[in-house]
Amino acid sequence: MTEPHDPAPAPPASAARPAALNDLSEDALGFGARELVTMRDLLLRPRHVLEAWMTAGPSGGGHYARPLRLYLGLNAILMLILFLRGGTTLMLAGVPDLYLQPLIEASGKSRDGFLADADGWMTLVLVPLVSVAYACVAAPLLRWWDPETLGWRRGFRAAFAYLCAWTVPILPFAWWSFSTDPVGQALGLALILVGIVTFLRMGAGRWWRAPAAGFGKAVALSIALWFAGTVGLLPVLAIGLLAGRFG
Repeated sequence: MTEPHDPAPAPPASAARPAALNDLSEDALGFGARELVTMRDLLLRPRHVLEAWMTAGPSGGGHYARPLRLYLGLNAILMLILFLRGGTTLMLAGVPDLYLQPLIEASGKSRDGFLADADGWMTLVLVPLVSVAYACVAAPLLRWWDPETLGWRRGFRAAFAYLCAWTVPILPFAWWSFSTDPVGQALGLALILVGIVTFLRMGAGRWWRAPAAGFGKAVALSIALWFAGTVGLLPVLAIGLLAGRFG
């Protein structure tokens, strides 16, 4: 007769506590230890993270968060900040009364009611739609500049890798960037510079080899993303006006 096996010893409380905190953070915020490690390395060594994503798969061989998932999590934080900052009222304020007033009258609502419905929907869709526009513009360029034949799947992975690396350093300043005062305008210019520096740091040896060519590509990508963001705002505004009119 065999002796009954003793049950496996429970992990010590000191080891279980970090795991529990990691699970709580991931459940509540979508960010666990792997996402935080990825964000740290995107700040410190973005080129290494890109190579891991490009050569070892979307999880970087199990070391990093998937770039699309991480970018969605970063967008969720940006959406929350935008909501707390008052939503998209600045965009609506730029619509001439010549076009806005007839829609308000046709909706049968007060001006405040119309703007509240429009703002609610615009705040909800702004970041996702603009992010899709960014990815659709960045992916073809990064595929073109990469010496490997990436295919569209890896091309979009490269696009989201760049967008993550661009978003992480500006996240602490996002609260002040959603404004039109001098601070917000200065941060808008800083975002462009951060994008250029991020491209140069992340893409050395893959997206560029000569510094002058790298800087030119970084500027071209920044212009393309600005154009994509401007175009991406058009459906956001249309959704808001339709929501105010029929919501």
